[in-house]
Amino acid sequence: MGLTSNKVLVLAIVFALLLFVGTVWLWPRLARRSWRAVSGRVGLLLTTQVTLFACVALAANQAFGFYASWADLFGRETGQGVVVDHTAGGGSGGPLEVVDTRRVTERGSSRPQDGGQIQKVAVVGRTTHIATPAYVYLPPEYFQSGYRTRTFPAAVVLTGYPGTAEALVDKLNYPRTARKLAKDGRMQPMILVMLRPTVAPPRDTECVDVPGGPQTESFFAKDLPDAVMAHYRVGRKPGSWGVIGDSTGGYCALKLAMHHPGVYAAGAGLSPYYKAPIDPTTGDLFHGDEELRHQADLWWYLKHMPAPDTSLLVTSSKVGESNYKSTLKFVERVKATQRTRISSIILESGGHNFNTWRREIPPTLQWISGRLSDR
Repeated sequence: MGLTSNKVLVLAIVFALLLFVGTVWLWPRLARRSWRAVSGRVGLLLTTQVTLFACVALAANQAFGFYASWADLFGRETGQGVVVDHTAGGGSGGPLEVVDTRRVTERGSSRPQDGGQIQKVAVVGRTTHIATPAYVYLPPEYFQSGYRTRTFPAAVVLTGYPGTAEALVDKLNYPRTARKLAKDGRMQPMILVMLRPTVAPPRDTECVDVPGGPQTESFFAKDLPDAVMAHYRVGRKPGSWGVIGDSTGGYCALKLAMHHPGVYAAGAGLSPYYKAPIDPTTGDLFHGDEELRHQADLWWYLKHMPAPDTSLLVTSSKVGESNYKSTLKFVERVKATQRTRISSIILESGGHNFNTWRREIPPTLQWISGRLSDR
């Protein structure tokens, strides 16, 4: 049974209830002052508390999608990561392969022409040799005969750290939201490429080309768009691609749009920060390379580098978000460039969580749709 399985959560809850009942039942028998009785009381209380904590943790993981599997939780994930593909240049499978398909919603027509389709894909970077899974949302128009010669704009959608790509589909509801907005005429039909920025798990690479390590920025700036364009009818000209992310993914989205405006015409950061951290999850990202460290600092980039010709969107909340003041300062610094375009969504209140981002995703999709071309 997987970490996110409902059976695991139900079993944990049942076990916690049985322990609670057992504690109440056995307490009178353990109400003595002997070392055995005291040890029994401590053991029952400790076990019950640990079980209750496990229930809360499992429920929170299901709600917010922090970890996808037991191996992911304990840092032993081996199914994904940075690999050297010795046949990447001439293999028959190509840089992107579809491994599964599903409907956008569980109800209604199963035809992709009516509701669109979500494809689970495996991507292998031709130049970086990074391999990672992703989900691709194809709008209904992609399958309709009237659009068979048309290309579509695309947006890369990134989670936070550690995050799971499934959360973008099932928790944040990007495909369903995009489908509804396009159906209502509030955004153009778009392809969404959904994945997490953690392409070398469990390490948090902050979308940096780590010296001697994962070339994460190059993967998102070149390999991923090349793989998607080779497989789908996606616009190839500048202005066809955007990038959205929350938290760590929000920082990555802003950085990718600023560093690679010829690839990403727009970048939206939901609850982003503006400088790559160094902590136990990241390890040494820069290996003494000061230029690389500066490039990962968006404040430094705006001050010392030519202003990129791109559009940025940042979000925060007056109450509940720690990045509120820094976001206001970032907006002012971008405005001072007079070249990079900046927009913002500032909520009255909202924490650093899925509920807040679900409130920001519809206007974000509308915003990015209005800045992308389908050619």
